[in-house]
Amino acid sequence: MQLEQADGTSWMGMYALNMMDMALEIARYDISFEDSATKFFEHFVLIAESLNSHSLWNNEDKFFYDTLCVVGADPLPLRIQSIVGLTSLFAVSTIPKELFDALPDFEKRVAWFENYRQKNNRFWPNEERGDGEEVLISLVKKDRLVFLLQRLLHEDEFLSEGGIRALSKYHKANPYSVTIDGASYTIQYDPGDSTSNLFGGNSNWRGPVWMPINYLIIRSIRKYGEFYGDHLKVECPVGSGNQMNLTEVSQFLTNRVISLFEKDDKGNRKSYGDYNWFYQKPGNRDLVLFFEYFHGDSGAGLGANHQTGWTSLVADLIGGKEVKDEEWKEGSGHEIFVEEEEE
Repeated sequence: MQLEQADGTSWMGMYALNMMDMALEIARYDISFEDSATKFFEHFVLIAESLNSHSLWNNEDKFFYDTLCVVGADPLPLRIQSIVGLTSLFAVSTIPKELFDALPDFEKRVAWFENYRQKNNRFWPNEERGDGEEVLISLVKKDRLVFLLQRLLHEDEFLSEGGIRALSKYHKANPYSVTIDGASYTIQYDPGDSTSNLFGGNSNWRGPVWMPINYLIIRSIRKYGEFYGDHLKVECPVGSGNQMNLTEVSQFLTNRVISLFEKDDKGNRKSYGDYNWFYQKPGNRDLVLFFEYFHGDSGAGLGANHQTGWTSLVADLIGGKEVKDEEWKEGSGHEIFVEEEEE
């Protein structure tokens, strides 16, 4: 029995593209790094083939799943709608035309590799050219990207008021069970503190909102948006009738994540949940904790409360918000880390 992992494969695809991007940037100043860029590009192509050619994409559900493979039996997709299937969004890069012009050997090798694989009926990853002749490279073809976004932006599935859940809310009413070697395993939507001993019993990936995953989702969707512009729009949230391009979607998700820390008109923050009364006391009003993860429904902070290793990424999201100066005035809802003046 062997487990083919959709997320593990996607992480490696992201790694290969990140290494390619770094090699290309260095190659602008040291041409010898063209070889490294070519190597990582070829690695990415092989990783993309693995993701898309091993029954990990489920045509019925339009989602990537981990798959159990047993000799002599059909592959068994583990039909759990979790961030496992969304990590495929992370591996995306855009190569501008001016970079190809500056690195002709890299462009020549990529073209040769593509022609070679196509002549031999081998897989080629998603590759699209923009109006300015920049090239988008990703694990996910455009139609599959749209299908994934339909689930990601659905409030009855992944989308919460505070960001993207680790497990779809679909599994609240529809727990998933599988029997392997006579043992039954079940998973269901669990938005708050862990109710199992997994991950030491003090952490939960079955429904809460996790900052590092949301950060990567937002950054990836923004990259797609910068390439597609208004040529690709999706409904956001699903069912609202609002059509947004993907840059706007990334900003929409950014606002949802930031809302975990924002004060409402009563001075409460979602992240403090039932303990807002404590943070209303004099001297406590400007205390901001970086919780490990957040409740998938209420947004209340959970787990370790000094998780600056990743939850402080919200600062980068705040810094990247494109808002007018007057929107940050007192009472705008954007009072997050600004110290209040004592009366």
